[in-house]
Amino acid sequence: MTGHPPDAGQADATDPADQLDLPSFDGRTSLRQQVGDALRALLISGRMRPGVLYSAPKLAARFGVSATPVREAMLDLVGEGLVEVVRNKGFRVTGMTGHELDCLAELRAMIEIPAMAAVAEECTGAVAEAVEALRPRARAICASARRKDLVGYLEADTRFHLDFLALHGNDHLVEVVRDLRSRSRLYGLDALADAGTLGDLAGDHEEMVDVALARRPERMREVMSRHIGLVRSTWAGDAG
Repeated sequence: MTGHPPDAGQADATDPADQLDLPSFDGRTSLRQQVGDALRALLISGRMRPGVLYSAPKLAARFGVSATPVREAMLDLVGEGLVEVVRNKGFRVTGMTGHELDCLAELRAMIEIPAMAAVAEECTGAVAEAVEALRPRARAICASARRKDLVGYLEADTRFHLDFLALHGNDHLVEVVRDLRSRSRLYGLDALADAGTLGDLAGDHEEMVDVALARRPERMREVMSRHIGLVRSTWAGDAG
C-alpha cells in the first residue's frame, strides 16, 4: 500500500509520524476502523515504538485524513491498552516485556492449536470448501512478504487466522484470539523482511490449508505449534 506524502505545513521532518509508511484508504469501511486497523498493524510490527510520542494531527496529515478519525482510533487503542494518552501532547505506545509476550504466545497456543486441529478433523463438505477459499489469502500473505509490505502482511495474516478459526464455530474464541493478536508485538519483523526470510515463514499458511484438507489434525497441531513459536522467538525478538 502507498502512503500519502507529509504535509509540509502540518508535519516537520523530525516527527515520528514521518518515519511511518502509512496506507491510503478505500472508503469501503469507516475511516476510524481503517485508521485503527493500520495503527494496530504498525504497533504489532514494531514500526510504532514503545515510549515514542505520536501526535494525532501529524499522523492525520500523513494518512491524508482529518485528525478526528485518528483521535477516535487512538482512543480505541487506549481502551485496548496499546497506547496511553499524554495530556496536551499526543499518544505514547505502551511497552511490553519479554515475559508478557511469552504469556500472550502461551495463551494463543492453548487456544489456537486445538481449535485448528478440530477444523482439520472436521474438514469435509462446506468446511472443506471454506478452507480451500482461504488459499488465495495465504498466497496474498506471501506476496506481501515479498513486497516487504508489513502492514499488508499483518492485515492479511490476521484475516487468514481469524477466518480459519471461525470455521470451528466458536465466535467467542475468535474474539479472544483477535484481542491476543492485537496486543502482541513483532519487533523482528522488519529484519526478517530485509533478510528475505519472511516469505519462507509466510509459507506456513498455505501448508495449514493443505493439512486441513488432508484431514490431519495431529499434523495441524505440529504446524501451528511451530508457527506460534516462530511468532514469538523469531519475529518478536527482544521486547523494546
